[in-house]
Amino acid sequence: MNTRGSLTRLLALLVAVGLGAGVTLLVTGGRETPAALLSDTDIGFAQDMSGHHQQAVTMSDMLSTDASPDSRALAEGIRFQQLTEIGVMTGWLQMAGAPPQSPHPMAWMHTGGTEHSGHGSGEHGSGAHTMSMPGLASAEDLKRLQRSTGHDNEVLFLQLMSRHHQGGIEMAGYAVQRTHNDAVRRVAAAMIDEQTQELQLMAIMLKSRGAEPLAYP
Repeated sequence: MNTRGSLTRLLALLVAVGLGAGVTLLVTGGRETPAALLSDTDIGFAQDMSGHHQQAVTMSDMLSTDASPDSRALAEGIRFQQLTEIGVMTGWLQMAGAPPQSPHPMAWMHTGGTEHSGHGSGEHGSGAHTMSMPGLASAEDLKRLQRSTGHDNEVLFLQLMSRHHQGGIEMAGYAVQRTHNDAVRRVAAAMIDEQTQELQLMAIMLKSRGAEPLAYP
């Protein structure tokens, strides 16, 4: 079996699935807007996952122009999907009257609040415990990615994005378990599905390039 050909067909399928999910979110945007007020957990999830997604978009833009077609297609699929989801979550925050960023990132994964809030302040107050977002690339990682080219750039992109997806899956999984809002649960569950598929694909792509995923966390 031709490994490169199989990879290309698998990538095309996953990109199509990802694009379909993005179109579904756009078309059903009204239905995916929480009817009830968002809890502090929901607001924290939307704020922090939007920031987490934005780094994935940034890394996708850092993939070298001389990267292979399968890597370029993967990066474009990730970029489109995550920008679509950022739009959905931004809409939630605007309707809830909440700021796009939390003053206490990741507090929602420790406090597990469920009370409704029009502004997301309650559990994000000055006493809330905060932590770094799981899976994020460091500033030094991003500098290395931006400076690299060719094979090294592709491998580093796949490694950083794989670890990034593992963090995103962890965050979305927590939201699925803690939210009482069906719309938030549906979108978070979709994120887990799409990023798990992409994570599996990136493991195959790394192996074909003689590389291994980075350790997580």
